[in-house]
Parts: sequence; structure tokens; C-alpha cells
Amino acid sequence: MIEFEGLTYSYPDEDTGQAAAPVLDDLSLRIEEGSFVLVVGPSGAGKSTLLRCINGLVPHFYGGTIVGHVRVAGRDPVVLAPRGMSETVGFVFQDPEAQAVFDVVEDELTFAMENLGLPLETMQVRVEEALDQLHIAHLRRRRLSSLSGGERQRVAIASVLTLRPEVLVLDEPTSQLDPQAAEEVLDTLVKLNHDLGLTIVLSEHRLERVVQYADQVIYMPGPGQTPLIGPPRQVLAQVSLVPPLVELGKRLGWSPLPLTIKEARRYTRSLDLRPPEPGDLSATLEGGERVVRQEEAGPAVGVAETLHEVTAPAIEIEGLRFAYNGHLVLRGIDLRVNAGEFVAVMGRNGAGKTTLLKQCIGLLKPNGGRVHVLGHDTGRTSVETLAQQVGYVPQNPNALLFADSVAEELAFTRRAQGLPAGDDATLLRTVGLEGMRDRYPRDLSAGERQRVALAAVLVSDPALILLDEPTRGLDYAQKAALAGFLQAQKRRGKTVVMVTHDVELVAQCAERVILLGDGEIAVDGPVRTVMTGSQVFASQVNKLFRDPRYLTVDDVVEGR
Repeated sequence: MIEFEGLTYSYPDEDTGQAAAPVLDDLSLRIEEGSFVLVVGPSGAGKSTLLRCINGLVPHFYGGTIVGHVRVAGRDPVVLAPRGMSETVGFVFQDPEAQAVFDVVEDELTFAMENLGLPLETMQVRVEEALDQLHIAHLRRRRLSSLSGGERQRVAIASVLTLRPEVLVLDEPTSQLDPQAAEEVLDTLVKLNHDLGLTIVLSEHRLERVVQYADQVIYMPGPGQTPLIGPPRQVLAQVSLVPPLVELGKRLGWSPLPLTIKEARRYTRSLDLRPPEPGDLSATLEGGERVVRQEEAGPAVGVAETLHEVTAPAIEIEGLRFAYNGHLVLRGIDLRVNAGEFVAVMGRNGAGKTTLLKQCIGLLKPNGGRVHVLGHDTGRTSVETLAQQVGYVPQNPNALLFADSVAEELAFTRRAQGLPAGDDATLLRTVGLEGMRDRYPRDLSAGERQRVALAAVLVSDPALILLDEPTRGLDYAQKAALAGFLQAQKRRGKTVVMVTHDVELVAQCAERVILLGDGEIAVDGPVRTVMTGSQVFASQVNKLFRDPRYLTVDDVVEGR
């Protein structure tokens, strides 16, 4: 179905106009019809570039220099360009906003079919099927601008499926989806692959979600390097970027390596894990501790009091209500976050997580209730004033990036906040951007752009750090570095509130979890309690052992 033969590609160098160093260098590979192929590797290794070659976006949209041959279903994407490949290859981008045309979901789904001149009856049938397949029928008349990032991602996938392509290419399709929605999307892809023989090629950093479905893995080590290709178990045994379950298997010598919880269960029976001791969290749980629900805690008082000595709150919210165009998103939120806490906000797509975060930085103002952040009433305080003490990194890092280099992004923050010029080498090294000071931010990969936005916010050393999906586009090594960095910020007395669907990151560094459901706080409690009590919002290791002592691989290795 797909064949690369001696393909070499270089993006254009913005400064010289000449070809930069090759991202793909003499690449040759074959993907059989009906395969489910997973493309993995470090952020910036060339995964997205490989995918863009399949429908001709490379080189037609991005320019640069290409040598060699690509064939997809016998067609040449370099000759036909994306328009000529559109009926053969469906492409879903990392940023769903990048491929939206209309602002109403149903109109977005019919747009491409109208361009092909399909009969009305055919379009109606395909729209209904796509809405059902992605479980978004309830969104059909909603405006895209009112949807959450995850909901927009599912709409983007549905709009591509209406064209009935032979090949479906997806660039990090679950990066903005909650665990349940990600499972539903992947189940849909597996069904399309099995029932219709659709060839699927996708890249993903959260391998724990998808690796068990893949027939073949293509591991991209780095720009210009030869990829490693083979069955999932064979490839993962040779690389370091692996999901927690596989890492656990490697460190404990399990063979064959487990890809699913079911496969790993047979190894756990022989593990000699120490029994809980008096004072362990597990013993406390058996003694009757339970998750504190917000309605039991009372207004503006959360589980923080059970975790920390009461201090002046960094965030204090009472009766917060907010609606988009009459659609109620937050329904009377009562919340208190004490200074120095590390809190993860989780929940289904559309539950109101991003809206809650925007209320804390003043980008949105309450329709009812009040929000106090570091002593400021956000309803009466400008965003500029709040930003002097609050660092906010939005879901889409492009919203913060407009300077000509990484160094200038950081310098702009310093000037805007009246801070003196400084040496940013340590910060850039900490977030993995060493050597990129002079790069144009929008030329970087999604994960690299995410880290530039984070650095641009943290350079002012804010007291409160608000992060919205900070691991979008980050590989496992970068996630571990981010977790370590954020924990260091907490030790310095900073308060961190992080909206995320990444349960593995939460297991690594958060101490408290708030689960939102339909605009209300459903659960508020210690991370070990909440994860052990949930089948959806739990880490792989916790799902395997169902023991609050074990959330991460290190927990298990150290507990032997």
C-alpha cells in the first residue's frame, strides 16, 4: 500500500533559503495493505515529516528538497499533491484547529464531500456514520469554537472519515483526549482496520494507549538516522522510549515483554513485594479513608487540609458559574488550592477543565460566584496584572509564540514584566531546548514548541503555574524531565495546577487530583486514593496492582 524508496528530505533553511540537514535520509520501507502501523520516536525525530510524505504535504506545503520515491496505492504524492491524494489518504493533524474550515460541526463534516460533488443522500449517510463512529452525534450543531480540544480532535477525525480513504494517517490522534475518549477513538480505528481493511498509520507518544493494537512499529531514532522497523515487542525491546508496563517488564526481566495489563498479570503472582506496614497509605485506606467529595467538604474547602497545614490559599473559588453562549460549562465550583500544592485537574473532554484554568488567569470572567488568585479577584483584575505572578501555558502553544527566535520569546517576557535581562541557559537546558536559542519557534516540532511556551512563561519565576495539557507532543524522556522540573518548582514553594489527560504524568508528580464531571467537582482527593479508586483515571502500574502504594515503575522496583 505504501512504499518509500531511497527517500531523502530536507526542510528549507529560513536564513539561507537552502536545504537544511536531512530529516529523512535514504529512507526505504514498505507498509502492507490493511496494516496498523505505529510511528514512534523522540520529539523532533521526523515522525510528522514521514507522515506528511504520504499525502504530499511534504514537499508541496512545506517546501524543501526531496529525493527518491514514494508510492501510495500506486500513486505518487509528489506528483499528485495533497489535493490529488485526498480520496486515497485521509490526514488528521496534530492540531485539529489547523484543518477546520467551518465553525459548525455538521458543516465541517460535509465540506470535503461537497467539494467532491457527492450526492446529498450519500453525504447524509456518511455524516451520520462518522458522528456515530466517533460518539459525537450530540455535537452536530455545536460551534467548533465552543468545543474542548479533545472534542475538536474527534471532529477532525470524523471529517476525514467521510471521504472513505484507503489510508488513514493520524498525527498524535489521542494527544488531547481523555483516557475513555482515547480508548473509544482507538477502538474505532481498530474496527475500521479489521472490518474494512483500512490501512492505518499513526504517530503517538502515549504508547501505553495504542501499542497493543499495532501490527508494526517504525521507531525513528532522530533526524536523518535509519529507523528500526518490526513487530511491537521486538522493537520496544531495543529502545528506551517505552510505556510503563514495558519498562517494568524490562527492569524485572519479564520475557516476553507484556504489552497489555492482561499479559502482565501472569508475572505479578511471582513478585515478592513487601506487605504493607503500619502507617502505609494502603493500611490507612483499609482503615476507612475515602475520597473526599466536594459537596461533603463544603464551600471553598477541599482535601488540601488533610494534606498540608492550612496556609493562605493560592486559589480560592466559591460558587463559580460560567456559560458559553448560554451553554453552562461550570456549575457552582467550590475549590481551594493552598500555596505549595501540586494539583492535577482531570476529567472527560468538555468537563470544563480548560475553562476553569482560564478563570484562574482572568481570560474568562465568572457569570456567577467569585475567583480569588493570590489575593486578587480575577473578575476585577486585568490579565496583565495577574500575569506578573501567574504563569499560564495554554493547550495550544502557538498562542504564545510570535518572536523570531527562542531566545527572543524569553526576552519578551522579561521586558513585558519589567525584569532585567538574564542568562537563560539553565532554564533552556532544563526544558530540553539547549542549542535551540536561535531557532524560529514555529519551525519546531509540536513538543518543542510546547517547551518553548513553557520556558517563556517560567522565565519570570511566577508564584503560581497553570498548565493546560503540558505533555502534548512530548516523549517519555521529556515528560520525565518536565515532571522533575515541576517537582523542583513545588519544592521551591511554587503552586502548580495542571490540567491533563496524561495519567502517567499525574502518577509521577501530582499529590492531589480533582476530577471534573459535567462542570462540577466529582472527586477531590490524594492522587493514590483517587487513582486506585478509578478504572479510567489510573496509571498502567496502578491498574496492574490495584494497590495505592504502586503508581509508577519506581514504586514497584523500590517496593520489592
